[in-house]
Amino acid sequence: MKKFLVIFFLILFIPILSSGTDLYEEQLDKGIENSDAYSYFLIEKSKADPAKAEEILLTALRYSPALPAVYFELSKVSFSFSTEGMFQAFAYMIKGIEAYTKNFWWSFMAAGSLFMSFIISFVVSVIIIVLVRLFKDLPLLSHDIMEQKTRVFLLLILLSALTGPLLFVGGLLIILGLYMKKRDKAVVYLYIVFLLFLPLVLKTSSMFLSLPSSDVLKAVVLVNESKDNRYALSVLENAKDDVALFSYALALKREGGYDEAITIYSNLISEKPDPKVYNNLANCYFAKNDMEMAKQLYKKAIQMKSLVSAYYNLSQVSRVNLDLEKGEEYFLSAQRLDSGAVSGFQAIFGHNPNRFVIDEVLPTPDIWRYALGTTTKVSHLGLSAIPLIFTPFIAIFFGILFYMLDSRMKQRAYKCQKCGTILCTKCEKKILWGHMCPQCYKTLVNLHELDARGRITRLQKVYEHQKRSRTMMNILSFSLPGFPQIYAGDILKGLLFLWAFLFFLFVFMISSMFIAGVPYSSHTWLNWGSLALLVLVYFVSNIVTKRRLAKGWL
Repeated sequence: MKKFLVIFFLILFIPILSSGTDLYEEQLDKGIENSDAYSYFLIEKSKADPAKAEEILLTALRYSPALPAVYFELSKVSFSFSTEGMFQAFAYMIKGIEAYTKNFWWSFMAAGSLFMSFIISFVVSVIIIVLVRLFKDLPLLSHDIMEQKTRVFLLLILLSALTGPLLFVGGLLIILGLYMKKRDKAVVYLYIVFLLFLPLVLKTSSMFLSLPSSDVLKAVVLVNESKDNRYALSVLENAKDDVALFSYALALKREGGYDEAITIYSNLISEKPDPKVYNNLANCYFAKNDMEMAKQLYKKAIQMKSLVSAYYNLSQVSRVNLDLEKGEEYFLSAQRLDSGAVSGFQAIFGHNPNRFVIDEVLPTPDIWRYALGTTTKVSHLGLSAIPLIFTPFIAIFFGILFYMLDSRMKQRAYKCQKCGTILCTKCEKKILWGHMCPQCYKTLVNLHELDARGRITRLQKVYEHQKRSRTMMNILSFSLPGFPQIYAGDILKGLLFLWAFLFFLFVFMISSMFIAGVPYSSHTWLNWGSLALLVLVYFVSNIVTKRRLAKGWL
């Protein structure tokens, strides 16, 4: 695959390189400041030549200063076990993370990875809780049904299986929640809240899965991140919304279609005046050598908002008109607003209209808002057999049902904490202290009611039961974090450990699939960070379990 990519990029760039022109300068003349395709090619080239890797990657950084992949590769190449090497690698890693704020697709994919991991890990955690507690609590439910036949109607909740797997899990959780401790019932309500917001969850998931294939969004991103114009010209020609039209006009202007760009910008202003549009419209007139019209439009932009680009462009136009005093005044105003931006403008300066004056583009937050407002088809993802509009009502019903059952079903079966015998208030007149059966109570509390032999026999039985339980806990402590707590009935704490572990596990897995570009452009910091936290959660959970067992847990 990588060899194919190298060949592809060579075919793509050989005509430009062989023509004797400077690729970087030619791209800037088209308003393209980020040549990601060429930078990916250089990343691949650096791997084939380790001796010159850093030099090649610095060239790639020049072509794409907002591409996180370049910084991550530089972090790997510059790393060494010396203090300087570690600090340099860390600095590049931080710059790579900062580059996400200027690169929509990288930030979009990272957010998608985190969101999907958060939801999937929660659902999987709850399913594991249901499976474990079903094994532990099914005998209690059977005992209650045997003692009170009317409780067989609890099984009607299982009809939720007809509505889809997620609601079925909710139904099972309601039944099992009746046998949970008071604090652990929060797990049931937490899942009900999840079901309440299920339509929003699935809508967001569908957005992260479907938007990467949106041609319009791709075109908008490419233009506003100064990566390409031609794709936008082919895709956005019949655009209707303001963002797409703004992007299409910008692509036209950069490719020399000034008259059509002027028409589009003028129509946008007539509908809703915007300083960005005024600035770009002025740039079109500057390119057509209409300096007076350009100056008027720059000033209108400044009247609406103090744009650093408009002040800088006014300084350029004033100097062209030999009004050096005004040019200096506008330039200083631009510097006061944002000296860093002005330095960036000067870094790409050239006599081409796309470099002499600066266009306004949509920043990453605005593209995010546009993406979030894009209509996407919501997929059930096979998780709901009913229209999503009904799931919040079912969730509310589940919440009310669980509260009523929990309040009214006062008499429930329980297990003796010492020997595991199943009892209920019908078996005994009252629940004894510590949820113990009468035999264990007599053995451990009312010592005078049993002879020495009976007490020793009972203590031996309790010891064997506790030993088996602790052996199981020790074994489970090496499995998934939180598993021992869930098995022992400490469900809320178990959920927190399990959810955290699975979250970092899924982040590591999903972030390797949610990538923006070619296969090696993964979210390095996210992968390594999640892996480190995953290991930390595992060891913390294991230590907590071991310490509790040492103190006599169970």
